Amino acid sequence: MAAGLLLWRASTKKPLTSITSHLFPKLPSPALFSTLCRKTKHLHSTPTTTPHLPPPAAKKVPFTATAHGATWQDPYRWMSDVGDPDFISYVNEENSYADAFMRDTGEMQRILYSDMVSKMPSIVTTPPERWGPWLYYQCIPEGKEYPVLCRKSAVENKNWLSTVLASFKGGFGAEQVLLDWNEIAEKNGYVHVGTCRVSPDHNFLAYTLDTKGNEQFQLQIKDLRNNSIIFPRAEGVVSLAWAHDSCTLFYTLCDQNQRPHRLMRTEVGARSGNDDVILTEDDTRYCLDITSTKDGKFVTVNSNSRTTSEVYVLNATNPQSELQRFCKRVSGVQYFLEHHSGLFYVLTNAPTSDGKNFSGDGYYLATCGDEDAQSADLKNIIMPGDDICLEDMDIFNGHLILFVNKEGSPSICSIDMPIDFDPEREMEIDDFNPWYFPLPSNMCTVTPGSNHDFRNTVYRAVLSSPVTPDLIVDYDMSRRTFSIVQQEDVTNITRDELNYDKDNKKLLEMSHEKETNVPDNGSPVWKDFSDKYVCEEKEVVSHDGVKIPLTVLFSRSAYRKGQSPGLLHGYGAYGETLDRSWCSDRLSLLDRGWVFAFADVRGGAGADPSWHKSGSGLNKLNSIHDYVSCGKYLINEGLIHKHRLGAHGVSAGGLLVGSAVNMYPELFRAAILKVPFLDVVNTLLDPSLPLTTLDYEEFGNPQNRAFFKYIRSYSPYDNIPHGVCCPSMLVSASFNDSRVGVWEAAKWVAKIRDSACKRCSCEVILQTNITGGHFREGGRFARCRETAFDYAYLIKVMAPTQDLQK
Repeated sequence: MAAGLLLWRASTKKPLTSITSHLFPKLPSPALFSTLCRKTKHLHSTPTTTPHLPPPAAKKVPFTATAHGATWQDPYRWMSDVGDPDFISYVNEENSYADAFMRDTGEMQRILYSDMVSKMPSIVTTPPERWGPWLYYQCIPEGKEYPVLCRKSAVENKNWLSTVLASFKGGFGAEQVLLDWNEIAEKNGYVHVGTCRVSPDHNFLAYTLDTKGNEQFQLQIKDLRNNSIIFPRAEGVVSLAWAHDSCTLFYTLCDQNQRPHRLMRTEVGARSGNDDVILTEDDTRYCLDITSTKDGKFVTVNSNSRTTSEVYVLNATNPQSELQRFCKRVSGVQYFLEHHSGLFYVLTNAPTSDGKNFSGDGYYLATCGDEDAQSADLKNIIMPGDDICLEDMDIFNGHLILFVNKEGSPSICSIDMPIDFDPEREMEIDDFNPWYFPLPSNMCTVTPGSNHDFRNTVYRAVLSSPVTPDLIVDYDMSRRTFSIVQQEDVTNITRDELNYDKDNKKLLEMSHEKETNVPDNGSPVWKDFSDKYVCEEKEVVSHDGVKIPLTVLFSRSAYRKGQSPGLLHGYGAYGETLDRSWCSDRLSLLDRGWVFAFADVRGGAGADPSWHKSGSGLNKLNSIHDYVSCGKYLINEGLIHKHRLGAHGVSAGGLLVGSAVNMYPELFRAAILKVPFLDVVNTLLDPSLPLTTLDYEEFGNPQNRAFFKYIRSYSPYDNIPHGVCCPSMLVSASFNDSRVGVWEAAKWVAKIRDSACKRCSCEVILQTNITGGHFREGGRFARCRETAFDYAYLIKVMAPTQDLQK
């Protein structure tokens, strides 16, 4: 992939688990509150069971904050000192209160957890992928939490299908374990592997390792010939790239704010501390990201913010050579490079010369020679074409891969290499006879496989949708055919609940029968649950008339129109796509009649970059109004019960949900906020915090008066209404989180308790993971337990008494 990776307040990954179970278990329901509380009155039921002890009351320390002539009180600012014994004590008290609040759901959690585990295969294995003389794959052994990276020696076989089948039978060389996450977790209590890079000669594995949850990754280099760790290397490493000699490794190093700011060069076996500094980026708005071109001939260095990049290239065959700057930094202009046969292929949004038809949305593709390459020398420009937005690219010896958004739907196409340019006219993608990869539906997500082998003619991708379990597909770009290699196994589901073609039980290889350059979204060869679950796309008109995509998912048998509870997911930041891929844990709530809805609000990914721009910076309120409009739509259209709407937001999605709850507390019955970004003004006013300066392009810099006033108008922590009934809320945080400070959730909950209706705020609980980071624990069984806890909370606070007693 050409585009580099930036750090952000990203969402945690979807669980790998699945659950389905009985109707609502019976819960005890002694009343602690009177029916004077508006929320209890709306439910027409006995109030939720709460602990007999009152919730913790955080101490207040007077503090007056000022900015741009404005003054406000922040009595919980002391919580930002996470080493304060009083803060640690408060977090522990909140954890105890959360445990007490959820004590009567213990049996429900056990049922949910058991159901989740029963839906998971005991052993998970990815199909092997050929790279050079090896077959690489991952597996999760029976009873284990984490994956194991393995490889086997491959044999020369021109029939790749036979190669894959033989590997499944274990017919090649002995299995070699390259990296076992489980061993690391058992030793350290936590594991997060950031980046893995195998050397070009396949003798070394370089990877970055976090064992504390704070994302301070340590560089490790393993000699795969004798399975020895050469010795621990630098701390605070992010991206890696090998030189062609397989002895020289480039890596980026973080500053004190976890910003990758320095490019380093080391040699395998060199003494620690003797690594060379190649480049330092002093501008705190920019991060250094490095990668190798697919053919291994160059290392590209991208100094990029979220909207602007400056690119350098280095000859990977001569790792001691000097960096060559490809382009100077121009605000709002980005470049991403790949290499093929003496040419750099450049994905960019740089302004074109007169006469070029480029709207400025998305990217176009251009080329230039690799000798003394300069952005000013770009030529052979390929424009996306009408209703197509070019988003990314990949490259192989014989094919160019383009990731596009066509009329609002994601798609991938391949173009045969070398490309026959016509210098006399401007050309578009469709001029090159592209093959659009067949996809099961417009609602599917497409995730690239690793696709390391430059000479491969097969492109591997993972396809998924809300009703389609993850599907691994190989696209043969030379033959223009595709093969279903593997699909996620959902166990303990009866066969009549599946909709699939009988021939899918074996490895399929099917020709695309329609025109090869037109995407096919209707081929009935994808196993899914569409006979059991309905997935529909709606359009919701927001406050300013803009239509917002809303995906709605429910069970055909358990759903009750106008009566079912619903959970509305949202993110809406950084131009990121809201995850709508298959997640089998949803079956638990779907089979209880719940509705899942996904609001693709502005600020996230859309048909083109304008969707992100219209929900960021001084347009951020659009994303919040979009989310609220989607919630109102679900109720007004009778899709869910008017008093049973739940909200769900993770990280920057917590900002979205927190703001919506402040503005329209009566709209939501419950909310789950996981590692939420809530104290927006205070965080962005402190440039010493990780990610703050990088976030100025997304939210604005409150050192600017206009941005300060705007951000303060929606910052969740600064806009909690007084004396009103708030939704029940489960707020989770992680003590070692370096992206969103643990104090943000704690301050939010403390202020909710102090400001909101006392009866309602007793149903606000704070759960803090004392040892984890932004991405929590991560293991598949740990995720089951976490999801069971979340769902049990929702069932407890959302279910009417009559449902609880079934």
